[in-house]
Amino acid sequence: MDLQQHALAAVDELLTLQDLLRWTVSRMNEADIYFGHGTDNSWDEARLLVTHALSLPWQLDNSWLSARVTRPEREAVLALVTERIQKRVPAPYLIGEAWFCGLPFVVDERVLIPRSPIGEMIELGFATWWKGLEAPQRILDLCTGSGCIGIACAKHFEDAEVELLDISAEALEVADENIQRFELEDRVVALQSDLFSAADGRYDLIVSNPPYVDAYDMSTLPEEYHHEPELALAAGEDGLDLVRRMLAEARDYLTDDGLLVVEVGNSWPALVEAYPQLPFVWPEFERGGHGVFVLQARDLDLLK
Repeated sequence: MDLQQHALAAVDELLTLQDLLRWTVSRMNEADIYFGHGTDNSWDEARLLVTHALSLPWQLDNSWLSARVTRPEREAVLALVTERIQKRVPAPYLIGEAWFCGLPFVVDERVLIPRSPIGEMIELGFATWWKGLEAPQRILDLCTGSGCIGIACAKHFEDAEVELLDISAEALEVADENIQRFELEDRVVALQSDLFSAADGRYDLIVSNPPYVDAYDMSTLPEEYHHEPELALAAGEDGLDLVRRMLAEARDYLTDDGLLVVEVGNSWPALVEAYPQLPFVWPEFERGGHGVFVLQARDLDLLK
């Protein structure tokens, strides 16, 4: 019996919210799907999908678990769960939303799903690494995708002007939706750009989650990742195609006290080997994640 048949057979027996959650967790565990786009386990993923399908808040009190669910509602839940498992579509694409830095962002298959550990640094205001006397006034989010990093920066630094740059016109449509969602049109702008080509002047902070997946990792990614745009993932044999260009040009766009923060993920050993002269700082993250480097603007003078 395939999953769709299983769902049809079960729809009359799954009467409560708890029944639906238990059924969903069991089917996900059987299917051995991959988690990593907002959740890391079948229980949280099940709560996300089931509550979304029922128009309920994700953080639902347990007293609701015994609530009865109508047949049309049960059918909607099972259809959503079946799509998640059979097609391996990441949950945020199914519900059209992903949370980053405590903020709900619009997402779809035009952009990566927000998950960068840079979010922790934003919540700290980059305090450990920022050497300027004042908060950054001009911020550039390079390879912005959904705009989540730059917009989160704009929410934290309430006086900063923020530019979101991306080569993908489709991604920028999503970024514009998110700018409007948070009513930041007066301080945040999204522009099409091949890396720095549309950048204007100098910035106190340049932050980026660029494509950095190397050829080997691209060939072994779980199926869920193949729903994300390859343009936002793949970066050549060693994962550094864009980062090399970024390092070569970034100093020209940073103020003298400026900061460069870039995520390179599993490509960090290749980066360290390629640039032994640069004093990369690699933050550790309480909520997981790795491969984010920090450089002061003057560090980049070593490349001149």
